[in-house]
Amino acid sequence: MGKKNASLSLAVVASVILSGCIFKPDFERPVVLNDAPFTESTPTQDTLANLPWWEIFKDPHLQDLIRRSLAANRDLKIAMARIDEARGFLGIARPDQFPRLEVAGNATRVDGSDFALIPTDATNDFGIYARLGFELDVWGRYASATESQRAQLLSTEYAMRSVTLSLVAQVATAYLQLQNVDRQIDISERTLKNRHDATVLNQQRFKGGYVGLLDVNQAQIQEEEARAALVAQRRAMRLIENALCVLLGEVPHAITRGPSMLDPLSVKELPVGVPAMLLERRPDVKSAEESARAAVMRIGVARAQQYPAFSITGFLGLNSIEHTDLFKGDARTWNIGAGLLGPLVDLGKSWSRVDVAEAQAEQSVQQYEQSVLVAVRDVEDALVGVRTFKEENLVRTEQVKAGRSASFLSRRRYMDGVTSYLEVLDTERSLFNAELAQSNTQERYLASIVQLYKALGGGWQAEVVVK
Repeated sequence: MGKKNASLSLAVVASVILSGCIFKPDFERPVVLNDAPFTESTPTQDTLANLPWWEIFKDPHLQDLIRRSLAANRDLKIAMARIDEARGFLGIARPDQFPRLEVAGNATRVDGSDFALIPTDATNDFGIYARLGFELDVWGRYASATESQRAQLLSTEYAMRSVTLSLVAQVATAYLQLQNVDRQIDISERTLKNRHDATVLNQQRFKGGYVGLLDVNQAQIQEEEARAALVAQRRAMRLIENALCVLLGEVPHAITRGPSMLDPLSVKELPVGVPAMLLERRPDVKSAEESARAAVMRIGVARAQQYPAFSITGFLGLNSIEHTDLFKGDARTWNIGAGLLGPLVDLGKSWSRVDVAEAQAEQSVQQYEQSVLVAVRDVEDALVGVRTFKEENLVRTEQVKAGRSASFLSRRRYMDGVTSYLEVLDTERSLFNAELAQSNTQERYLASIVQLYKALGGGWQAEVVVK
């Protein structure tokens, strides 16, 4: 019976040593979402995020800009370097779970003092050894540390995807802003020409005695207003181009783009799926989840440090006082031993270390839950933007039609002497503002689709084939 119990005890100890997971914690994804759909959309099995960016953005100039940004953007390169850094840290942590084998050698000559208490003659010492060191991971310290670094590596990989997603959306949004400015410049140039013609006409009529100087001055004011708007829009164009060049990883320069009235998006339908899909689609959410996992694993490291560490050390080698005898059979030497080292009285330091790890893990878990809530809000905000800006764009389009009709009629009435030039000025101003507002709304509508695509987790896929 005693031999049987001894065998059982050895089996238990061996399983503990091999598993190394007494204090290695388990991590379960916190439950944040329920089965409720998005409030702004009906649930679907598919999602817009499943489409790669090169199928969303059909403008070849925009596609080229995105490719260039993915190849040279500095923030993306930094994120990639962080992946290499995290992979290196994993490579540092993982080997601690396994035996360490080292090689050592020495060649020394020592001559003692003739005036020493025990005078000695000069002696040699030659040796070469293979040293073995192994700390048994009884408490799961190194298993937890390895799992923590592995989760941190995954977190940095997802963080890089998140940077990619944001980069694609930023480039597309800046491109839409450029096209909006192009449209507004076209509007201002056309308005400036019309107002200049109106100024010339009023000057001629003033010379003929048909109108007063007030009409000429009012026409000049409106002409200069259009000219000032044109200057501001060209300034905005250069600033947007400069910002876009930074995203491309290039010094500021002019950006080649398609016609200003071209819709660069190929989106016709906007399926959004259900909120639970964001847990797998959003790389920032996945990054936060892996960061939380890494923090929880560090609790296991801290707990294991409260208990003694068991180590096995030894060496096997050759040793001799003469180098000619070093490789003879009698020169063999070896040693093996076991050690134990652990805290006895540390005034609560080890317990405080656990408290710190648990508090940091709680922060990371809460940050993950917050990232999930923010992800759902991002989708809801984008859906609101798509719906309302689409409706507003339709309204603005009708407003422009009415403004053009009013402008034509007021000019006819003025030329026929039915009304004053003030009516013309008022309708011209209203038309100009309506056309600019319609262009802004169109850009915001398209930008809201880009934001929805980003919010759903689309845009980080690596390009394989561009269709």
